[in-house]
Amino acid sequence: MRYDSAAETHAVSEALRTARPFVKWAGGKRQILRELLKHVPSKHGRYFEPFVGGGALFFATRPKRAILADVNERLVRAYRGVRDDVEAVISLLKKWPHDPVFFEKTRSRPVDEGTDVEVAAWFVYLNKTGFNGLYRVNKKNRFNVPFGRYENPKICDPRTLRACSEALANTDLKVGDFEEIASAAKRGDFVYFDPPYAPLSPTSSFTSYTSSGFGLDEQTRLRNLARELKRSGVHVLLSNSSAPAVRKLYSRGFEVFEVSATRMVNSKAGGRGAITELVIK
Repeated sequence: MRYDSAAETHAVSEALRTARPFVKWAGGKRQILRELLKHVPSKHGRYFEPFVGGGALFFATRPKRAILADVNERLVRAYRGVRDDVEAVISLLKKWPHDPVFFEKTRSRPVDEGTDVEVAAWFVYLNKTGFNGLYRVNKKNRFNVPFGRYENPKICDPRTLRACSEALANTDLKVGDFEEIASAAKRGDFVYFDPPYAPLSPTSSFTSYTSSGFGLDEQTRLRNLARELKRSGVHVLLSNSSAPAVRKLYSRGFEVFEVSATRMVNSKAGGRGAITELVIK
C-alpha cells in the first residue's frame, strides 16, 4: 500500500478513520499507523498478525483474508465474542456500571468458565475502567490492574463494536505461539509482527501481558522466523522498540526505519511520552 502526493494524504486519512480497535492496548499502533501503512504491500495474499493486541493495522487495512492470533487466550476469545455475537456483548456492557465495587467483583470472576460473549464483555469492561487501560496478569493468570479513576469512561461503544464485528466476519482467530501461526504463511502472503517490545534500558525487564514472558530468546526466535519468511517470498513487517538489542538483531538482511510515537498506556508515568520506535521489513 504505497501512496503518492495528494493521494497519500487521502488514503492515510481514510485508513486512520477506520482504525478503531475496541480495546486500548499497551504498545497499540495508532500512534505509528501512518508509517506502518506506507510499508503494507499493495497486493498480497492472506494477512497474518500473530500478536494481534488491539489490531490497529488490521482494522485500518481490513484484508479480505486474515489470520489473527495471540497467546493471550482471553484476548482471542474477546475477538471471537465480538465477531460472532456483538449484540450480546453490547447488551451486557450497557448494563454494567462504572463502580469500584462492581469492578472488583468483575475482576475476580472466573471468567474463563464463561462464553466468548461473556469473556468479551469482561475484557472490554475492565479495559475501559481499569487503571490506564492496562491488561496485566500475575503468574496465576489473574487480572490484577486496579480500578481507574475516570469520571465517565465510555464502557460501551456500540458503533465501534459493530464495525469491528463486521471487519472480523471472515477472519480466522487462533490462540497460539507466533511461530506456529506465521509458519503457515506462503509466498505472497503478508505477515505483520508486533511483539511485546524489548526494554529500552538494560535495567528494564521485558513486560508481559500474559503470565509468561517474552525475553531475548523469543526476540531472537522471532528475528530468525522473519528472516526465513522473507527468504520464502512472504511480505514481512515488524515493529519494536529502538533498544540496542533490537537494532543489533535486525542489522543484517532488513530495512530499519525510525518513527516517533507517544505512549500513554503504561503502568509508570516515566514510561509514557514521546519515544522512538522501529519499523522493520
